[in-house]
Amino acid sequence: MSQFDNVSVTTNANVYFDGKVTSRTVTFADGTHKTLGIMMPGDYEFAASDQELMEISSGELDVLLPNADWVSIKGGESFEVPANSSFKVKASTVIDYCCSYFK
Repeated sequence: MSQFDNVSVTTNANVYFDGKVTSRTVTFADGTHKTLGIMMPGDYEFAASDQELMEISSGELDVLLPNADWVSIKGGESFEVPANSSFKVKASTVIDYCCSYFK
């Protein structure tokens, strides 16, 4: 996940929570996309319409997924989010992440 080749990047940022979470959309030749982002320390709740894979490049957070308990995640680890759900995050450090979407 350190580099993506032959992609398009949307220059306008996706900005959430008063700028505490930002990302850029990366689109691949086959039309699939990912977002690359930064999350500042804080508590957040996100809604997911598609299934998501959140890969954490660096930082530490706790995540609460539907029908689960809080789990600690650190750089080099990932978690999956079911489609049509919401999840909570408690970021204790700056988080560098990549989110993949599946229909």
